[in-house]
Amino acid sequence: MAAVTPAESADEITVDAFPFVRIYKSGRVERFLGTAVVPAGVDSATGVVSKDVVVDPATNLSARLYLPGHPQPDRALPVLVYFHGGGFVIESATSPTYHNYLNPLVAAAGVIAVSVEYRRAPECPLPTAYDDCFAALRWVASRPAEEPWLAEGRADLGRLFLAGDSAGANIVHHVALRAAAEGLGRDEAAIEGLLLIHPFFWGSEPIGSEPARASVEREKTDQLWQLVCPGTNGVDDPLINPAAEGAASLVALPARRVVVAVAEKDMLKDRGRAYHELLTRSDWKGEALLEEAEGPDACHVFHLLNPACDLSVNMLKTVVAFLNSGE
Repeated sequence: MAAVTPAESADEITVDAFPFVRIYKSGRVERFLGTAVVPAGVDSATGVVSKDVVVDPATNLSARLYLPGHPQPDRALPVLVYFHGGGFVIESATSPTYHNYLNPLVAAAGVIAVSVEYRRAPECPLPTAYDDCFAALRWVASRPAEEPWLAEGRADLGRLFLAGDSAGANIVHHVALRAAAEGLGRDEAAIEGLLLIHPFFWGSEPIGSEPARASVEREKTDQLWQLVCPGTNGVDDPLINPAAEGAASLVALPARRVVVAVAEKDMLKDRGRAYHELLTRSDWKGEALLEEAEGPDACHVFHLLNPACDLSVNMLKTVVAFLNSGE
């Protein structure tokens, strides 16, 4: 048998989390999804204008900003801070998946959107994504002088919304709690609402219709969590299980309205329902709404995978109504 060369040894797989990522002995990370990138600019279909900005040069934190093509000159627009999904390991703010979702959303809702390009695991394990997203939120709330799209009269910082899907919805939860604990740094800034779409929450004990303990799906989810948060004590860590012992109370959520969206065919649906129930049974005083999509197309992040289907069209209407209510 031929000896294994150093080059071959370095290219051995040490962690196989397909279809998300593989990690090699050399340290190389191979991603299989969410690697495509599209440039910012003017969207011909909606007229929405986007641009990429640097939020923090020290960490290379950036964001893609979106502005409606024809904003009303006498009205400051609500600001949507969006955290993309992808299990903390794939996708980006510059991917076609999120760019093509936010353009029509911004046009329909008439909001300014800030899509955060946070650092991903495994190169930058949690809590890096939480830190980056909170830093981006504080940057928005500071009304940076170098960013005219967030200037007074154009952006209404009293109507901030945080939204995300899957891992991004998990980030919404943690960033909102951190904002409650540490503040936004500017008196006029206030979080109006939170939108958690198909949130990535989990736990060791199956609930509802979740796969059993020994299932392949559960093992893969547990493996992914260990990959993105290697310092965790498992899937009952409060970072992934808001109902776990030691988890922060939801009473502190700094928003008047929360929408939790779940999908019938999504393995994570019961965790979203449990989060909504946890919130409504707490002493939190806001309005919590559970949106449940049903039918054969109601899979995890269906609104991104199949934006033209009826469920996705209805989802867009729900999000737009949420962002526009209270005006």
